[in-house]
Amino acid sequence: MNVFQLIASDYKKYQKYGGHFFSIIFLTQGFWAIFQYRIAHLIHKKITWKLFRFPLLAFVLLWQKNIEIFTGISIPYAARIGHSFYIGHFGGIIINSNVIIGDNCNISQGVTIGVSGTDENRGTPVLGNEVYIGANSVIAGKITLGNNVVVGACSMVKDSFSDNSVVLGVPAVLISQKGSKGYI
Repeated sequence: MNVFQLIASDYKKYQKYGGHFFSIIFLTQGFWAIFQYRIAHLIHKKITWKLFRFPLLAFVLLWQKNIEIFTGISIPYAARIGHSFYIGHFGGIIINSNVIIGDNCNISQGVTIGVSGTDENRGTPVLGNEVYIGANSVIAGKITLGNNVVVGACSMVKDSFSDNSVVLGVPAVLISQKGSKGYI
């Protein structure tokens, strides 16, 4: 998908949850953050000529910091995020620059997706498609969450889980195999 299709898919996802044009564009901090990320990621990946790349990246980094300060959402331009990404509420969201997030995922406020571990286990998570992450959850380390996974609120995920898992707790444990249908 090109950047315009990605932004359109994000916008449609926000519309699905009851937003309209004015509220999404002007009042939805999660959409601001993902819109800024899409533009910055495009510049990071596609602009190779250094004469244009440096000033554009400098501009988007300043733009990103302003969005981050204003919304409390940090999405680095180097992260890889699939289409139809939705941030339910603004504030306290930190995503590491090496994270990979699949298509059609939802995250709530207070979520951290980052680096953890030691030696060969040090790394960042890879999230599948249609993953729902509940409020104030932490997903850290060199782990993989499969497709259709639900992470319950206030959970600490440090282990990999397969498709259709529902996990909860500190540390997170498998509580069912019902998946994310109805959450996304």
